Amino acid sequence: MTAPHPATHPRQFLEHLYQAAVTRAMPLHNTAACLPPPPKGRTIVIGAGKAGGSMAQAVEALWPADAPLEGLVVTRYHHIPPRPEGLPQRIEMVEAAHPVPDAAGLAASQRILAMVQGLTRDDLVLCLISGGGSALLTLPAEGLSLADKQRINKALLNSGANIGEMNCVRKHLSRIKGGRLAAACAPARVVTLTISDVPGDDPSIIASGPTVPDASSCADALAILKRYGIDVPADVLSRLESGALETPKPGDPAFDGHEVHMMATPQQSLEAAAAVARAAGLDAHILSDEMEGESREVGKVHAALARAVALRGQPFSKPCVILSGGETTVTVRPLLAGAAKGRGGRAGEFCLGLALALQGQRGVYALAADTDGIDGVEDNAGAFVAPDTLTRAVAQGMKINGFLDRNDAYGYFEPLGDLVITGPTHTNVNDFRALLIL
Repeated sequence: MTAPHPATHPRQFLEHLYQAAVTRAMPLHNTAACLPPPPKGRTIVIGAGKAGGSMAQAVEALWPADAPLEGLVVTRYHHIPPRPEGLPQRIEMVEAAHPVPDAAGLAASQRILAMVQGLTRDDLVLCLISGGGSALLTLPAEGLSLADKQRINKALLNSGANIGEMNCVRKHLSRIKGGRLAAACAPARVVTLTISDVPGDDPSIIASGPTVPDASSCADALAILKRYGIDVPADVLSRLESGALETPKPGDPAFDGHEVHMMATPQQSLEAAAAVARAAGLDAHILSDEMEGESREVGKVHAALARAVALRGQPFSKPCVILSGGETTVTVRPLLAGAAKGRGGRAGEFCLGLALALQGQRGVYALAADTDGIDGVEDNAGAFVAPDTLTRAVAQGMKINGFLDRNDAYGYFEPLGDLVITGPTHTNVNDFRALLIL
């Protein structure tokens, strides 16, 4: 499909770049090269994540029709893709809550753990892991209830902790994460296929690494809980302090013979978008696929760069596209008495910070969206910013600072018609940000 002209259709052009990034990360395009041959014994497919449904369908489509295949994969509610006509279902798919776990995720995790008991060396476990798996694959450590895990998860999400910190805690408060699922599969061979949604593409962080060794420690988890003031039950605290909740480490024989294949990464998706921009005659610059920090502050930094390009032609010449990825965070601010709770996610908050700092800079357009199609817990993927964003908002009686104060990106961009709504994309390589400078 030909890209819309960037000068005459800037929003459509940026949406086209986003779609190119998402398409590059679709499982069916990336699975075949990672699949091992069928084993002598059983092949069991397990997994969790926002891309779980499409990853399972890719395996079903590519696995030999005469080779046994069974299993269970859990994905987010409304994230099971339509089944292609003529494709028989051999892997069960169930849905559960994200980002805060629920009873459906707990039940699915119990079933997955039971499914891999009693395997032999002739059996193969294919584990399909993608972003979101930490919440979907929830099996609390002994002494923790589901309610405890939900409370701790919410506190982590609202704390401003980065994904590595959150998943370090999650691993040590779980019976299935941090390599414990791989240990349960022994002595079967485990091949993990993963789609990265984390800065650095570390498989031990993606979905809290249920099938890979964990180099972090109980002491690390304790330090993170203390740093963000998050309480855990007293008996769990004592077990963290004693090291009783330690995870399997690198070098553990439980991982002998196992393989991990990175099927899609944020960098690959950014490169796909850059190629489309260059084909349209624009220079394209990828800042990084590992950006972290407060979303609004990252937005301000991007705005400063865009203004430098627009006004002085530094460090890049215009027209150009600037791309970045990673996983920013949002620290939820306490509400003032009587104030309505804000709605929004990382991409929307980035756009608020960006728009405020750009101050209507001529010739600068931007789109930020989550590649899974859902920004936080709302129905939008992200938002769009144009030179007239602030002016149009003021005309509707909306001052951007108030929306930032209550983390209400959705409430700001919805009346402007500037939400980006795609529905679930059935993959996930995390944040996508594109700035078009004309």
